Parts: sequence; structure tokens; C-alpha cells
Amino acid sequence: MTITAAELGQNLGKYLQLAESEDVLITYHGRAVAKLCNPYRDRVDAVNFLYGFLPEELSLEEARDERLQDMIGPPDGLSG
Repeated sequence: MTITAAELGQNLGKYLQLAESEDVLITYHGRAVAKLCNPYRDRVDAVNFLYGFLPEELSLEEARDERLQDMIGPPDGLSG
């Protein structure tokens, strides 16, 4: 959604609530100058995307450790 800075000033509470579910682009003299967005939405979207991909018997900690091991390799002296 795109709104003007004046509209934002008149209805700040409304647009703060709206920003929980969608980005709000703010314009000033016809130019985009700011964006209101939910800082946690990207995390929720990522979790929702991954839901169902992880085996139920795999804990989040095990999945994290497995991913880290893929990125940095096994500890010194171990292979695998």
C-alpha cells in the first residue's frame, strides 16, 4: 500500500496496525521516502515456508547443528 506523508500523520495508528500484515510505502511530494513494515514477518514467512520440510524426529537444535556443520565442516580431527 502507498500513502502520503500527510495521510500517515493524520492516521498513524491505523497504518502502524496495517504494517503488521503488509508493507506501507510513504511518499513525500510524489517520491517514496520511507516504508513501514513488520520486522518479524520475514522470520514468520521463513518458518512457514520450512514447515513440513524437517522430519518430525529432528529437533530444531539438531537441524541447526547439521546446517552449521555443512557450512563450516566437522570439528578438527573428525571426518564425515
